[in-house]
Amino acid sequence: MTEKEKLLAGLPYDATDPELLRELNECKDIIHQYNRLMPSKRAERTAMLKSLLGHVGDDNIFINQPFYCDYGSNISVGKRFFANFNFTVLDEARVTIGDDCFVGPNVSIYTACHSTDPMERNSRREWGEPVTIGDNVWIGGNVTILPGVTIGDNVTIGAGSVVTHDIPSNVVAVGNPCRVIKSIPTGGQGSDDVK
Repeated sequence: MTEKEKLLAGLPYDATDPELLRELNECKDIIHQYNRLMPSKRAERTAMLKSLLGHVGDDNIFINQPFYCDYGSNISVGKRFFANFNFTVLDEARVTIGDDCFVGPNVSIYTACHSTDPMERNSRREWGEPVTIGDNVWIGGNVTILPGVTIGDNVTIGAGSVVTHDIPSNVVAVGNPCRVIKSIPTGGQGSDDVK
């Protein structure tokens, strides 16, 4: 089994593997080009994102620059995806984001995991745990989503939250660690805005 196959299977792998380092650098080159494109070059930006990411639901994808990711190919976004400035995705495992998701500025999604044992960590072996985000999710600014988390549909994550565990559908969740503070009515009745 290659180190890339181990990465994709969620197994510990050697982060210094030449094939993985080559792919990381290729992605960084593309991201560098993307971040230097004129913001008015919408069609070019969309085309570049569609070639970089593993799956894009439609042409209505918009990621404000700068944007950062490790591989790109492990990221899947649904229809009408929007992310604001400084969106960072460490996609050492799959990151799956549903339709109609809004991501505020300075949001980070991490899938990369490292040992808490310093000797083991220094061996440069790591693994990834996937992150899944449902449909109709709003993630406020400065949110951090940790490895292995699943966020359900119709969720609002309040600004500054650190999401350390799964969040069910149809709720507002905030804090560090992020926790559910209220349910969201379903059926389009609306609810109070959360700042």
